[in-house]
Amino acid sequence: MTPVLAASKSEQAYVWIRSRIASHAFGPGFRLVLGTIADELGMSVVPVREAIRRLEAEGLVTFERNVGARVTLVDESEYAHTMQTLGLVEGAATSLSAPLLDAAALDRALEVNDRMMHLLGNFDAHRFTELNRQFHSVLYEPCPNPHILDLVHRGWARLSGIRDSTFAFVPGRAEHSVEEHAQIVDLIRTGADPLEIELAARNHRWRTRDAFLAALHPENL
Repeated sequence: MTPVLAASKSEQAYVWIRSRIASHAFGPGFRLVLGTIADELGMSVVPVREAIRRLEAEGLVTFERNVGARVTLVDESEYAHTMQTLGLVEGAATSLSAPLLDAAALDRALEVNDRMMHLLGNFDAHRFTELNRQFHSVLYEPCPNPHILDLVHRGWARLSGIRDSTFAFVPGRAEHSVEEHAQIVDLIRTGADPLEIELAARNHRWRTRDAFLAALHPENL
């Protein structure tokens, strides 16, 4: 029998910090003091630093000169406007793409969605986000209107600059997102009305926006 390897100290620190960011124990702007975290976890600062660098790559942590690491601040207005706009243009692009998506393309989208589903048990927000982009790309890239497609690309690029992974901050949204993906593909496969497809894609994006903004202000729930 092959022995089960214990998670590295860097991985342990990464999971510990990320879980506190997700639960809002470490809210936006919270200063991550390496020594304090290392003492809490009973390890040196080296694996903690590695974990924080990994979280920085995911967009959850930023480094400020003379301050150190902090949980990334979110420009709520910019995020909300970007997601609202992306919902509109991506919904339109997906609807216009629908007649051009053959069975092979839809099967490819579902294959990506299955990979996302398999991540739910051992959640990797960064990888989940990458697959999420791949899934949606399959559905909107055939859009015959280059102006709408350009707006979709701009929206995704702007969103990446705001926060690399919404799902890292609202991990509970991931399961619902996967379910909605399957529903959108089913609508396209069965030749649903274009407006129904557009609204499904639009509302899918807006539900993620609403979940993220609600997580920022749990006192309003």
